[in-house]
Amino acid sequence: MRSFLPMKLDRKEILKALESISIAGEGQNMVESGAVQNVVVFGDEVVVDLVIHSPAMHTKKRAEEDIKKLIHEQFPAATVVKINTKVEAPAANASQAIKGKAIPGISNIIAVASGKGGVGKSTVTANLAVSLAKMGFSVGILDADIYGPSMPIMFDVENEKPISVEVDGKSKMKPVESYEIKLLSIGFFTAPSQAVIWRGPMAAKALTQMIFDADWGQLDFMLIDLPPGTGDIHLSIMQSLPITGAVVVSTPQAVALADARKGVSMFLSDSINIPILGIIENMAYFTPEELPNNKYYIFGKEGAQQLAEDLAVPFLGEVPLVQSVREAGDYGRPAAMQEDSIIAKVFESITRKVVQEVVRRNETLPPTEAIKITTMAGCAAVKK
Repeated sequence: MRSFLPMKLDRKEILKALESISIAGEGQNMVESGAVQNVVVFGDEVVVDLVIHSPAMHTKKRAEEDIKKLIHEQFPAATVVKINTKVEAPAANASQAIKGKAIPGISNIIAVASGKGGVGKSTVTANLAVSLAKMGFSVGILDADIYGPSMPIMFDVENEKPISVEVDGKSKMKPVESYEIKLLSIGFFTAPSQAVIWRGPMAAKALTQMIFDADWGQLDFMLIDLPPGTGDIHLSIMQSLPITGAVVVSTPQAVALADARKGVSMFLSDSINIPILGIIENMAYFTPEELPNNKYYIFGKEGAQQLAEDLAVPFLGEVPLVQSVREAGDYGRPAAMQEDSIIAKVFESITRKVVQEVVRRNETLPPTEAIKITTMAGCAAVKK
């Protein structure tokens, strides 16, 4: 049967059709809200100028996909659909969390979070930091897990103490350095057997001191190892610092995924609005040394990957359950330092994806810092 397609695209009809879809988090449709700034038709090509107010990458991606799908389905004559998207921060709202000031010299701040404890968030943070340093980036870690600090052990500096240095006439803490990573943790100020029994305000004050009363110097990346859950510490960090983006760590099991979903929801909530750089699946599978071709999915299969697809956020990769990762953390030498090992290659791949997402975030969304990564070619290229 012969198909009769319209020979000419009508701009007004396309605008009318776009009234049937809206951007996530906005009540009005795309046309009424002013998100669709203009529609231009060039023969069989449709160009849509779009403005969105959310800095979340998945919101931008979903809006563009919705527009393309609608136009291709309702206007078959449109063989090419181009969308020019611009992100504009909305006017300040009293109900929104107050974002803090930047730390001079720090280009990108990445929060590493998990909704649930015990999924390997700190291990992932340590190995991401090492992989970034191996690529040539300058890296620091703020151990914000006040009640369970682990970075001093993971970097074999549990007996070290930050020293005081004078910077511009002010006394500041000098972070402890290990494997070219700058570290600050409450663990440096307490005995290994001492429990930190603080209320929220005390913990927040300690974090503020480690953030702003420290001489971090020039860093391409600061990784913040957040505690599990969604509580006071998270809010204090996000109100104190302009976070570039968040990485969420989860195991494949359902109970961990449910909490990871809550973690993603926290960052993307209207009052916080921090872009999700992606989700990492830890303890994805187990491969015995004697059976190198076998994979045993002890905690479930591809749960975090499916969660990322469901939430329309990037999936950064999976980390296998390997004994050497645990041993390396216990001995204070992160597994990513094992040259040419399988686990080092896994973390290198994941870290490259994290950097790529930071590049994309800095190119397409409002900047949180004056200095942004602009390219990644093997090692590092940072534009100031």
